[in-house]
Amino acid sequence: MLESQYVGLCVTEKQYLAELRRLKIESDEAGPFLVNGYGACCHFFENHDTLGRACIVCIQPTKTSTLEQCYALLLHEAVHIWQDERKKMNERDPSPEFEAYCIQSIAQGLFVGFRQLMRAGLVKVSQ
Repeated sequence: MLESQYVGLCVTEKQYLAELRRLKIESDEAGPFLVNGYGACCHFFENHDTLGRACIVCIQPTKTSTLEQCYALLLHEAVHIWQDERKKMNERDPSPEFEAYCIQSIAQGLFVGFRQLMRAGLVKVSQ
């Protein structure tokens, strides 16, 4: 549902810096991996040369983070991505069903990406 915006997912600062390099985004433009000690955050970039608009979601699970807690944080970030997209579309009053489908689509993409990182052994969560 978000065809106007690239969304990336990073679980380590090393991944985040590599993604910035890949996207040719200066690290001083990007800000820190996580902001103010939060467990997750979104970084938005406008008018990016190669992608147009881009968002990188950063999440850093701890040893005690459960899969459900990680998914809840990713859902929270999906809402922020939707809010940004809605603002860019100049959509003031979307139907509740359209809004729910958009957030569902964004969250599902983040969940799939997170699962792929888990399968690759790049992130572990508590059971």
